[in-house]
Amino acid sequence: MTDTPDDSSITTSLPDALAIKKSAVILRAINHKLRQQMLRLILQHGKMKVTEIFEQLFLEQSVASQHLAILRKAGFVKTKREGKFIWYSVNLQRLEQVQKVIDILI
Repeated sequence: MTDTPDDSSITTSLPDALAIKKSAVILRAINHKLRQQMLRLILQHGKMKVTEIFEQLFLEQSVASQHLAILRKAGFVKTKREGKFIWYSVNLQRLEQVQKVIDILI
């Protein structure tokens, strides 16, 4: 007999495939220059409407909305509806979480 671990001990030490996929989506969301610009802009203003964002960044409304949706899905921005407007703000807790993970990795 050899002293190799059985298959069950190897698979329990590997990260879950779904968790890896979710993590990649989160990191991909923030690893984009335009989305980083959007986050900086929203941080500077505290909260912004999509109209303000696309006007200040000289974007098409659809482009801004698509990128905001990616940031929202990854948890980097929060939304709040006030009447017919949706306000975007940066989720600082999420940024801190991701920064901690990045610090551990590098």
